[in-house]
Amino acid sequence: MAIWDRGTPSDSISRPGSGEVNLRDQVSQANFSSVTEFLLLGFSNLGEIQLILFAIFLCLYLIILSGNITIITVIRLDRSLHVPMYFFLGILSISETCYTLVVLPKMLINLLSLLRTISFVNCAVQMFFFLGFAVTNCMLLGVMGYDRYAAICHPLRYPILMSWQVCGQLAATCAVIGFLFSLTGSLLVFELPFCGPNKINHYFCDILPVIQLACTETYINELVIFIGGVVALMTPLTFICISYGFIVHTILKIPSADGKRKAFSTCASHLTVVIVHYGCASSVYLRPSAKFSSSKDRLVTVTYTVVTPLLNPMVYSLRNKAIQMAIWKVINRRGFYPKAL
Repeated sequence: MAIWDRGTPSDSISRPGSGEVNLRDQVSQANFSSVTEFLLLGFSNLGEIQLILFAIFLCLYLIILSGNITIITVIRLDRSLHVPMYFFLGILSISETCYTLVVLPKMLINLLSLLRTISFVNCAVQMFFFLGFAVTNCMLLGVMGYDRYAAICHPLRYPILMSWQVCGQLAATCAVIGFLFSLTGSLLVFELPFCGPNKINHYFCDILPVIQLACTETYINELVIFIGGVVALMTPLTFICISYGFIVHTILKIPSADGKRKAFSTCASHLTVVIVHYGCASSVYLRPSAKFSSSKDRLVTVTYTVVTPLLNPMVYSLRNKAIQMAIWKVINRRGFYPKAL
């Protein structure tokens, strides 16, 4: 029997094929066949190569954890690093560690498992924390750019501009903004009805592959998410570019070549991380989901979920003499290194 014959008297005046009937039909379909879990396809099409990928990603994950934990520990223990620059580096390392914890353990399990399911709720939670820490990292990189600007362009006012109170407020603001963006994006995705296919062509619950599974029109949601992505990525990046414009202008005024080199060296590590982080994230998120390419975007996503968190401790430890010296001081202090006779 047609749906308009079963309704109330007011429903019966609706014409067949009207928008009202179609809307009720969609709601009814969502209510009776809603998705309760998703299947993460990940790298399942690669067959036995998944074992090799497991070994590679496990090694990289352990390096990420050990590298970031080392930086956090050294900054905490060595008083010479108790300055704003290393305070923000420590916060970034904590955020990067949590960022990888959200994605990589599940990916490693799925590489060895035939059952690659994730519940609807866990998928939403994973997306929320992934986006939260990702946007927080973007904001922290912007704040670190401002810190370099204040240190190089206003050295006399630096202790006031970057007092510990200001540093704490900036770090807290980055986290609040990051998770507000995350909450908004996650709600825009998971408020949609999912009543059809449940196979996510990715190795974690990212926005673009998940929203494509919704069984309703997603244009408005995608537009809002796209605008949010532009704001979250381009605002701190613009701030970084402006900061480095002033930094370069100030450095060029330094008369000695050694002074210029020393000033530029304090920014090199930060710039390297910024270029990789923003380059990869922008190539995925600053475009419509219709242009999502599963194989290509999986490769790019691996870059900013694995390579960027790996790059952070490596760049800051290999290029930064203060961090290197602090690591050796902590090792010697703790007795891990045999003293010379």
